[in-house]
Amino acid sequence: MNILVINCGSSSLKYQLINMDDESVIAKGLVERIGIEGSILTHKPTGKDKFVVEQPMSDHKVAIDLVLKALVDPEHGVIKSTDEIYAVGHRVLHAGEKYMDSVIVDEDVKSVIRECFDLGPLHNPANLIGIEAVEKAMPGKKNVAVWDTAFGGSMEPKAYLYAIPREYYEKYHIRRYGFHGTSHMFVSNETLKFAGLDQNNGKVIVCHLGNGASISASVGGKCVDTSMGLTPLEGLIMGTRSGDIDPAIVEFICNHENISVSEMLNILNKKSGLLGMSGISSDMRDVIAEYNNGNQIAKDTLAAYVYRIAKYIGSYVTSLNGVDAITFTAGVGENNPFIRSLILDYFEYLGVKIDKAANEGAIGSAAIISTPDSKVKVCVIPTNEELAIARETLRLTK
Repeated sequence: MNILVINCGSSSLKYQLINMDDESVIAKGLVERIGIEGSILTHKPTGKDKFVVEQPMSDHKVAIDLVLKALVDPEHGVIKSTDEIYAVGHRVLHAGEKYMDSVIVDEDVKSVIRECFDLGPLHNPANLIGIEAVEKAMPGKKNVAVWDTAFGGSMEPKAYLYAIPREYYEKYHIRRYGFHGTSHMFVSNETLKFAGLDQNNGKVIVCHLGNGASISASVGGKCVDTSMGLTPLEGLIMGTRSGDIDPAIVEFICNHENISVSEMLNILNKKSGLLGMSGISSDMRDVIAEYNNGNQIAKDTLAAYVYRIAKYIGSYVTSLNGVDAITFTAGVGENNPFIRSLILDYFEYLGVKIDKAANEGAIGSAAIISTPDSKVKVCVIPTNEELAIARETLRLTK
């Protein structure tokens, strides 16, 4: 049974065709520069050479049509017709408080996606375009919306409410939603299985550390708290995002630099984080290289990055009243033993003991990097959002 997973950005489209009988990827690909000169589709069938199409793509409807043609192409394709696609799963950023679980797409679902354009101005419009493009290309095929905010839907009010006038929550639904939800859902549940924890009561903290970064605390795979908020700007220090700051900083800089709030938010989203602090790069590898060269600013940046993560982990240990496993995932989390070791140095008081060889060897592969006598298991588990979306799609449509 084949599930097509689609993730639409404003000018891009990522996809995977997954055989759910064994959860193997049959083909995957990327469409770039949709609506922009130089549009390109790169299609990679498993076991075959990649196939590249360069032609104008005015919109996502054209891109979807090309993806489907690539999948059924006599030479480069992997299926004979789109009839072999059972259903289509879509990553959708935001449903506000209307939907807190994955759902089969209907007119009401599409209406909610539209209503949340202001909560996800870059992603929600593109996500809806992708859904409607698939509906036109494959009429009658079931589409499933898998919300990036759904994982945070199980948080209690004490975790998601902000200390602002209640009317703003009631009028505008301003609250903590959390993001990277599909990744956190997948990795927290994989941790329960991989570490042999209680499936219903296992306490897991997941550190999704990439260019965007977030942390979640969960019990039995259900989210208790997460670091991102109304938007992905809250929480950890990221590649270009500031994470937590004193809100008064916005007014202070706006007044002194004579810029608008929108301009300041652009700075906090795109010019801050590792890039802004270090003046070097948004890429952790570049910052570490300067750290190793003795650059003091790089050292201060890295120390702040690690310290912020450790503070969040520590607060979530309190939220959970203990922790069974701490798991690292995403680009930095999966591939950087040095950063993992710096973070875990803060948790000797919890009885965390790291197997240095296991930590050094865990590069992009699932592993337990704690010693057998460690009081908390520490894992590295690669995230797989596409598989998580495919599983949700199958669950709702089979």
